[in-house]
Amino acid sequence: MISIIAAVDRNRGIGYQNKLLFWLPNDLKRFKALTTGNTIIMGRKTFESLPKGALPNRRNIVLSSHSDIYYPGAEVFSSLKEALKSCKEDEHIYIIGGASVYQQALPLADMLCLTEVDAEAPHVDAYFPEVNSKIWQEKSREFHPIDDKHPCPYAFVDYFRR
Repeated sequence: MISIIAAVDRNRGIGYQNKLLFWLPNDLKRFKALTTGNTIIMGRKTFESLPKGALPNRRNIVLSSHSDIYYPGAEVFSSLKEALKSCKEDEHIYIIGGASVYQQALPLADMLCLTEVDAEAPHVDAYFPEVNSKIWQEKSREFHPIDDKHPCPYAFVDYFRR
């Protein structure tokens, strides 16, 4: 199964200068709970933005056009197609970014695990592709209001391919 996981603002913004738009501890907990023990695929810039490199207890796959690149704890492939070929049929794969990897993976994905933030980030330079309601059906929505650790309301929303 291929799932895409992302946090998006009202305009589908996902990042600015290779950083997340919002610091939402519950979103990070959900990300960890879903991806731990599974395979994560990301672009080079996303990998380089991780503060401690490869995420523990996951198979880390990095996509890069630089064939000579090496990252401790990660496998590097030149294309999403190659990376997916290296995965077993029963492997649960999470696509974790960035924008161009999301765009490539969307036609192949079975599920979207989105955190929809009810706010507009002031600066955005990376966007999530449009979610076409003719292709994707919302299956669950878990709303969370503002609290002392979360500066804006958000919802965990899962979509499945129709």
